[in-house]
Amino acid sequence: MPFGYASPEQIMRDKADYARKGIARGRSVVVLQYVDGILFVAPNPSRALHKISEIYDRIGFAAVGRYNEFEELRLGGIRYADINGYTYDRSDVTGRGLANLYASNLGRIFTESIKSLEVEVVVAEVGETKDGDAIYRLTFDGSVFDEHGFAAMGGQAEAVAGRLKERYRESMSLADALEVALTALTEPGGERPPVGQLEVAVLDRNREHRKFLRLTGARLERLLGQTTTPPATPATPPATPPASGETPPPTGPDGDVDDGSSPL
Repeated sequence: MPFGYASPEQIMRDKADYARKGIARGRSVVVLQYVDGILFVAPNPSRALHKISEIYDRIGFAAVGRYNEFEELRLGGIRYADINGYTYDRSDVTGRGLANLYASNLGRIFTESIKSLEVEVVVAEVGETKDGDAIYRLTFDGSVFDEHGFAAMGGQAEAVAGRLKERYRESMSLADALEVALTALTEPGGERPPVGQLEVAVLDRNREHRKFLRLTGARLERLLGQTTTPPATPATPPATPPASGETPPPTGPDGDVDDGSSPL
């Protein structure tokens, strides 16, 4: 039986559609600037698999999609940073250089391989001042976007970015930036993920040497209680209280549990 013919344009469209569908199945990730640096927020029920990581002194990494694929990118970035920092100088390792490396690798895989990577990546670098901060978003085909203020990827990225645009403002405190990020990640009328299912980290320019810091447990809970930004008005009215003498129905935990079968 003869093989069918597909034009190069059709092959590229098919690979792009395949990658987009895989990325859209992952939970969204938000990266945004605040007064002292850059904040990363991602719903992630897994305690073993990180979507947010440190690459080098001032550089952070966030990704969405297939874990095994973006983990390879992360490790390659760490090797690149370590070699260049050791061979030349630590200041020679930059977010722009790392973004260019990822763009080259993603573009080559997209054009030469049968299957493109199902990943979207953010490389962020914190500067001495907010004007020196940089956020680069890279797509599966190697395209690079120099984002200003914030970036969203994965899941319903367009809707999340729209909610970010409505609420984001420059020079927010860390607590207010976290509130804005969580509001953007939560669908109108939906429930926020519990603290135990959040992955949160910062690049804090005020820290000595290594700027990356994970926010977990009591520290994260304190931040959630410090916001000065009023929460978004719920889209649905509150439930009617039970009549006198009735017992209110029990409430259960968030049912969004990752069983490992879908992208992060």
